[in-house]
Amino acid sequence: MQQRARSSWRLILTFMALEMLLWREVRAQIRYSLSEEQKEGSVVGNLAKDLGLDTRTLKERGFRIVSTSGDSLFTVNDGILSVNGKLDREEVCERSSSCVISLKIALENPLEIHYVSIEILDVNDHAPTFSEKEKRLEIWESALPGARYQLQAARDPDGGMNSVQQYKLSHNDNFRIEVKDRGEDRKMPFLILQKPLDRETSSRHKLVLTALDGGRPPKSGTMDIVVDVLDVNDNMPVFTQELYSVTLQENVPVGTTVIQVNATDMDDGPNGEIFYSFGKDIEDSLKQLFDLNSSTGEMTVIGPIDFEEMNNFEIDIQASDKGPVPLTSDKSITIKIVDVNDNVPEIEVTSFSSVVPEDSKIGTTVALISVSDLDSGVNGKVLCYITEEIPFRLTASSQDNIYALVTASSLDRETVPHYDITLVAKDAGQPPLSSVKTITVQVLDVNDNSPEFSLSPYAFYVMENNIPGKSLFSVSASDHDLDENAIVHYNIWRDTGDENKYVSFININSENGEIYALKSFDFETVKMFQFHVVATDSGTPSLSSNVTVNVFILDQNDNVPVILYPVSANGSAEGVEEIPRNVNAGHLVTKVRAYDADIGYNGWLLFSLQEVSDHILFSLDRYTGQIRTLRSFTETDEAQHKLLILVKDNGNVSLSATATVIVKVVEPKEAFAASDVKNTVKDEEENNLTFYLIITLGSVSVLFVISIIVLIVMQCSKSTDSKYLQDTNYDGTLCHSIQYRSGDKRYMLVGPRMSIGSTIVPGSNGNTLVIPDRRRTDSGESTLKVRP
Repeated sequence: MQQRARSSWRLILTFMALEMLLWREVRAQIRYSLSEEQKEGSVVGNLAKDLGLDTRTLKERGFRIVSTSGDSLFTVNDGILSVNGKLDREEVCERSSSCVISLKIALENPLEIHYVSIEILDVNDHAPTFSEKEKRLEIWESALPGARYQLQAARDPDGGMNSVQQYKLSHNDNFRIEVKDRGEDRKMPFLILQKPLDRETSSRHKLVLTALDGGRPPKSGTMDIVVDVLDVNDNMPVFTQELYSVTLQENVPVGTTVIQVNATDMDDGPNGEIFYSFGKDIEDSLKQLFDLNSSTGEMTVIGPIDFEEMNNFEIDIQASDKGPVPLTSDKSITIKIVDVNDNVPEIEVTSFSSVVPEDSKIGTTVALISVSDLDSGVNGKVLCYITEEIPFRLTASSQDNIYALVTASSLDRETVPHYDITLVAKDAGQPPLSSVKTITVQVLDVNDNSPEFSLSPYAFYVMENNIPGKSLFSVSASDHDLDENAIVHYNIWRDTGDENKYVSFININSENGEIYALKSFDFETVKMFQFHVVATDSGTPSLSSNVTVNVFILDQNDNVPVILYPVSANGSAEGVEEIPRNVNAGHLVTKVRAYDADIGYNGWLLFSLQEVSDHILFSLDRYTGQIRTLRSFTETDEAQHKLLILVKDNGNVSLSATATVIVKVVEPKEAFAASDVKNTVKDEEENNLTFYLIITLGSVSVLFVISIIVLIVMQCSKSTDSKYLQDTNYDGTLCHSIQYRSGDKRYMLVGPRMSIGSTIVPGSNGNTLVIPDRRRTDSGESTLKVRP
C-alpha cells in the first residue's frame, strides 16, 4: 500500500510537471449546485458526459480527482461525481455567504485537466436559538419612553435568508422591539420602552421574544423576558457625546489610549456613580485587543492592531450606575484603523525675529521656515500651513519647501500682546503624516493710545471753608500702552479767555492727579464752578485727552442769625412794645424777625424765651417768632415786662443771637391817643410785611413746582446735566434748601444732618465739556481750547 501511495504521488507530481510543460487548453469548466444534507452516494453529476469523454477509456486514462478544497467530500466512479459522506454546509463553509468547492480532474494519456466548481446550497436546517432561555430586566418606574435595553441576539448557523431575519415581541402596551442591523447576518434586538411603567399597577411584566429566520416555512426560537419594575433610581446614565468615532494607527504600542468616553448621571450617591463595560454582544476576539477601564471610561490597546486583518471596529459599550438596580445606557464606538506612513515631516526655523512692532506694514517678514521629509515620492512632498486665524500667513518661495512667515494684517499690542504661531507640516502620503512646531512672536508697543479717564465727567462736592493747600479730590486716567507710552501727566487747562476766576485757585499734582485748592471757598459767594483737566502720556509724539470736572460747594453753618426786628436806634436788638391792659388772651404783642445766610437746616431758625418776668402771661411761637398773651391782664399784674428771646439755627453746631422786647402795659385811654398813630403805622407795616411774606412764599412755591417739573423732564430725557437750585426769596424765618441733580440721582439738602458725599458719580459722560481742536502744530499734535 505504501509503495502504491508513493507511486500515486509520483504520478501526480509527474502530471503536474507535464501540465506546466505541456499545457493544454481546458476543454470545459463544469459548475454544479448541490443542496446540503445530501446522503452519502448522492450523485452530483455525470462528469464523463458533461466533459464529453468516452466512459470506456476513463479507467485506462486514469480519470480521477487530483486536487480539491474538499476532496474527502466527493468521489468519482465510472465518470459519476457523487457525495462521499454527509454534506453539511455549516461545517464546510461556516458562516460564509457563498460556499463553493473547487475540484481539479485529471486524465492521462494524453494529459487533460478539467476544473469543477460545486456550490453547496444552504438548507434551512437550523432554528434560531438564544444563549439564555430567560432574560431578567429591572427597570425603574421613572424610566422615560424611548429607553433602550440591549438583549442577547439569537444565533442561527444557516446563512443568507435562512439566518435570523426578524424579532417579534409578545403583545404588550409598554414595550416594543427594535432591531439594529450590524451586517454579516447579525441583527441585534433592543427592548424599547414606549409607555411609562407604574410599579403600583404592575410590578412585573412577562414578555416572550421570538427570533424568526427567513426560511420557508420560517423557523423560530424564543426567549422569556421578565421585567421587574423598581421604585428608586430614576435617572439613567447619559453619554456626553451622541457619536464616538476615533482613528487609530496600526501597530500602536500596547497601552495606547484609544478614546475616553464619559457619561453623567443626575442621581446622587451610588445611584449617580458610573462604571463602564463592554456590551453583552461583543466578541471575545475584540476583548483580546481592547480594554475598557470601568471607572474612567478610558479604552486602551492591549493587543496588536493589524490594518490588513481588520480596518475598522464597532464596539458596544455600556454605562451603568451603582444603584441597587443599575440603569444602563449603551453606545457604539467606531474605530477606524489607518495604515502607517513611516516618516514624519520636519520643520526648521532658519531665520526668526521674535519681536515685531505693532505698526509694522503688511507683508513684513518675521521668519523663514524650511520643511523636509525623509520619505520619497508622494510621501516626501510636504505642505506647510498655519491652523489659527491670526494676522500672519505663510508664503511659498521660489525654492521648494521654503516658506516665509509674514504679517497678513495690522497688529495691535493692546488686543493681543503676543502670538503663539503653530506651524503644521503635512506630507502627501496616504494617510498623510504631519508635525507641529510653535513659535512665539512678541508685539512691540508704540504710542497709539490716548489716556482714558476713569469717569467723564467728574462731579465732586466740597465743603465750604476748606483748608487751603489740602487735597480736595483726585482724577485718574490710564493708558493701554506700555512703559513710557503709558506714563500719564496731568495739568489744568487754563484758557486766556476763561472767565471762570475760580480755576486760578485750583492746582493739580501732575504725577498722581491730586487736586488742591489755593484758597477757601464760601458757599454764600459761589455755589458751583467748572474746570477741565488734560491728561498727556510720555510717548513720542505724546497723546492727550481731557475731562470736565464739576465742583459743587456745600454749605456749612458759619453764619450767625441776624435780628431784623426789634432793632433800637443804636442798632441793638431791643425794642419796646405798649399794649392796652384790657387785651384778651391770644393778643399779638409783636413778632421777632431774623434771618440766616446759611441754607437748609443751617438756616432754619427757632425762637425760644430765655428770660421772662411772668411765664404764664406771654407765649412765643418757636417757628414764627410771634409773641402773644396767654391770658388777660389783671390789676395786680406789673405794668412792665422784659422778654429775652434766643434765636438759633439748626446746624450741627448751632449759632444763635438774642433780642430783648420790653412790654409796657398801659391803660386803654392813655394808650389810645399815643398808640393810634403808632398802631396805624404798625398795622400798615404788618400788612405790608404780610403781603411781602405771601409774595415770597408764593414765589418759593412756584419755583419749587418749576424745579420739580424740570427734574422730571430731565429724568425722562436721561440727561446727566447737574443742576444746583436755590430758593431766591427768604423772609428771615423760613428754611433754605438746595436741590442737587446728578445723572439719575437727585439730592435735597434740608437738614443739619444731611449726608455729604465726597464724590457723586453721574451715570453718563454727557456733562463733559468737549475741548475741540483750535490749531494743529506741524507734528500733528492738537492744541486744545476750552469752550465754556
